[in-house]
Amino acid sequence: MFSYCADPSTLPGLTWLSCYLTTGKHMAFYTSFTTVLLLLAITAPTALAFGFAGASAARSTIAPLRWFGKTYIAIVRGVPDIAFFLFFVIALDQGFEYVRHKIRCPDWSEPIRQGNDFIVCTAAKLPLGNAPQWVHESYGFMLAVLTFAIVFGAFAANVLFGAMRAVPRPQLETAEAYGMTRRQTFWRVLVPQMWIYALPGLSNLWMVLIKATPLLFLLGVEDIVYWARELGGAKTARFTDYPHQNWLMWYFLALLVFYLCFTRLSEIVMDRLTIRLSRGQATAAGDALRKAAL
Repeated sequence: MFSYCADPSTLPGLTWLSCYLTTGKHMAFYTSFTTVLLLLAITAPTALAFGFAGASAARSTIAPLRWFGKTYIAIVRGVPDIAFFLFFVIALDQGFEYVRHKIRCPDWSEPIRQGNDFIVCTAAKLPLGNAPQWVHESYGFMLAVLTFAIVFGAFAANVLFGAMRAVPRPQLETAEAYGMTRRQTFWRVLVPQMWIYALPGLSNLWMVLIKATPLLFLLGVEDIVYWARELGGAKTARFTDYPHQNWLMWYFLALLVFYLCFTRLSEIVMDRLTIRLSRGQATAAGDALRKAAL
């Protein structure tokens, strides 16, 4: 990056380090932090939407919808995350290609499943073989986001389902006595009040989601763990201009600091959100706010 980096072997300590930390691979390493933050920014609201839909379905008066909601919560929560990630991404990818294969290649006569191989026509491949690299990376990232959202959506559904049941029943009965319909009671009374009960569980789930982002490495996305392992391993002069010993400890120490700072920031935001949602609520936190105002 710097003009004096032409011959790294002749550089002294700090100058060598400045060149080493600004190589192309290190720039990709720094960019991968954005990948993690982007994953969290997209996955969190998506998982919350899955969770809200699952919780609403689980408490539905329509039996098939109620069964679907409870089954979704039970199955996804009962499977280890790593097993679900490794299986579901493959299944989802093949599902997309199977649908495209049936639409784009209706005259295909050979079996799709041939032993351990899953073979579809070229036009059904996702993404296409001649697609740019950014398309392949975006597609892999999209699969990762969808997988994370489905997994953590099931946990969010369980939290929200419990929060909906925690809202005092007299509140709902009063709304019904005033002539509100079930839909009006749900959206105007139940939903606004349930968040304070759901927030402790959702904050824990957010922390778990942050800690689960290294699973991107298992899904083929070049995240911060991938680059830490790539850059931290021992390098010899035969394969790189910047040879060094095994520095994995220092790279993973940097990741430790990043995650600790990020989780601390999250705790501060959650504490302020709890105070905001506690105003006017008949909870311990709400009572404390009322007493403090007197």
